[in-house]
Amino acid sequence: MRHVESETRDGVVVLRLNNPPVNSFGLDLRRELLAGLSLAEADPAVGAIVIIGSGKGFSGGADIREFGTPKTMMQPNLPALLRAVEECSKPVVAAIDGICMGGGFELALACHYRVALGSARLALPEVKLGLLPGAGGTQRLPRLVGVETALNMIVSGNPVSAEALKGTALFDLVAAADLPGASLEFAKSLIAQKRGPKKVRDLAIDMPNAEAYLQFARNTVKAAAGPYPAPLACVEAVAAAARGPFDAGLKRERELFVSLMATPESAALRHIFQAERAAGHIDGVADDTAVRPVNTVGVIGAGTMGGGITMALINAGIPVVLLESSQAALDRGLATIRGNYQGQLKKGKLTEEALNKRLALISPTLDYQPLAEVDLVIEAVFETMQVKEQVFRKLDTVARAGAILASNTSALDLNAIARFTGRPQDVIGLHFFSPANIMRLLEVVRGAATAADVLASAMALAKRIGKIAVVAGVCDGFIGNRMVARYGDAAHDLVLYGASPEQVDRVLEKFGFVMGPFRMADLAGLDVAMDVRKRRAREFPDQDFANIADVLCEQGRHGQKNGAGYYRYEPGARAAIADPAVGAIIDKFRADHGFTPRKVSDSEIIERCVYALVNEGAHILEDGIAQRSSDIDIVYLNGYGFPAFRGGPMFYADQVGLPEVVRALRRLAATPAREPSAWVPAPLLVRLAEQGGTLSGSAGAKS
Repeated sequence: MRHVESETRDGVVVLRLNNPPVNSFGLDLRRELLAGLSLAEADPAVGAIVIIGSGKGFSGGADIREFGTPKTMMQPNLPALLRAVEECSKPVVAAIDGICMGGGFELALACHYRVALGSARLALPEVKLGLLPGAGGTQRLPRLVGVETALNMIVSGNPVSAEALKGTALFDLVAAADLPGASLEFAKSLIAQKRGPKKVRDLAIDMPNAEAYLQFARNTVKAAAGPYPAPLACVEAVAAAARGPFDAGLKRERELFVSLMATPESAALRHIFQAERAAGHIDGVADDTAVRPVNTVGVIGAGTMGGGITMALINAGIPVVLLESSQAALDRGLATIRGNYQGQLKKGKLTEEALNKRLALISPTLDYQPLAEVDLVIEAVFETMQVKEQVFRKLDTVARAGAILASNTSALDLNAIARFTGRPQDVIGLHFFSPANIMRLLEVVRGAATAADVLASAMALAKRIGKIAVVAGVCDGFIGNRMVARYGDAAHDLVLYGASPEQVDRVLEKFGFVMGPFRMADLAGLDVAMDVRKRRAREFPDQDFANIADVLCEQGRHGQKNGAGYYRYEPGARAAIADPAVGAIIDKFRADHGFTPRKVSDSEIIERCVYALVNEGAHILEDGIAQRSSDIDIVYLNGYGFPAFRGGPMFYADQVGLPEVVRALRRLAATPAREPSAWVPAPLLVRLAEQGGTLSGSAGAKS
């Protein structure tokens, strides 16, 4: 397959990028584009060159799969290609529509002229990968749009429309339609007018107060960047452009790019970028599997989860039949949905017209019969198998043939739920995270009988409603809640050994978690976790499920929702306040269970809590519950607040080194503990540590 197609029309060579899906600048495309450019420059019959994209637009930028590999620097690398474009003796026009990002935008900046559709979206998003534009973007963009606009684009990484930049020197023409025709006519006019190349590098930056502005930018960006070094490096690169000359700025940009490439933060963010894309590929299901149409959805339950799921669907324009068991519950659910939208309305994030349009997509009902014609039903009822059974047996009699039947269960056996129907192939788990209209993660649970097209349809729906979907197998808690249970046990044991909930939360939040385990437990509701422990105690009577949180619940402390859990909360406030009464409860629990408190170090807190996640994640891989190690990272990053700059628990373990993780787990297993067996390193970890392997290169067991 050719990655660049060439056509000559009226003395103009049109070089069309053809590297689906986003024309990324991999080595093959770079080579072919340079070859096409060289041939056009050498042809005396050619007066100008147009570079245009295909498919989704101009170009999505560099091929991230080549980062860290020899292909990145193999000639022509991107800077070398852009130098060849800039030094071309014939005028080169970039014709821009759709997406024009990263290295693709830098190519456009290196061209002598630019023609765009107003709808084109331009961005330098490298900062989101812990990097900065490394092929002249920080030097050329300020010369075309000004330092302030360029810096805002580079530091944020967010796309801007061509229409919004129409008045700048970035574009020579913003066309209303027919980009190929407009760019060809523009190139022909250059030939007719004998206008040669116009190099961006030759433009001067005229900003008398540049240094004062840049110092302000440094202070602002440093305060907002947190643990990420890239945003501040972006400021320094643009500062080099403002100081000039061009070649010195280009050298400084390259130095900063190389240093950022070596940072663990950039490695983590690049891992996440690739992991999100890998998550969409399902073992045993072809990427081109036909999907079942999902044009209408039924949601059973208008409570917190059902209401959030309904909002996620109607936000994407999907009509919902919302079923409740009583008028009062239905009215409460609808009022909550409206109230959530009213909050957006007050903040100016939503118009009254848009609000009414979304609410009109909801068809409330107290009867199962309207569910007979929907394409998908999602139950979001009380989390007990008895209630699930009632719902699915009823759905089996009502739902049309071919409809997908989904459970929002967070832990229960999906295979057992599927057996309540005569169509287990149509049953799937769609585990949304609360609040479902906001949280990006969706665990798609694959039952033993779930059909391939049902799985593919669920993944397609997830993309449509803006979710990051990860496929999970069936076990207690699937991926996320199975891991968080082990994490919670580790945190609870630390309190038994002598730490306070406040110390554990403080240390893990300093590590980078959005919220420590005890604040998170209060937010979720201690009574919810207690119900899970009671269920598990019935299922595993030989295990010890005694927990301080259950004592708190017995004393009416259910968490943030009633103002008291592990912490105390003022009415209407979310700030967690340490409560001496909790300390007294913990002291008594320790004494009753034979624990003598000792000093617990901050490093022990990190080891126990984070390595508990890693070890359980390795077991999940071995059991075939997760398809790949990176899927586990996606779950924990998007569902449980693991710090993105560390890349997820499994990636973090690779960065620490698996031999070190195994040594630490063995040390913890040898320490007196409530469940020493839980600290025995998973066989997968041991094997990889001995072989010099990594979790990031590991896939789940095939069933």
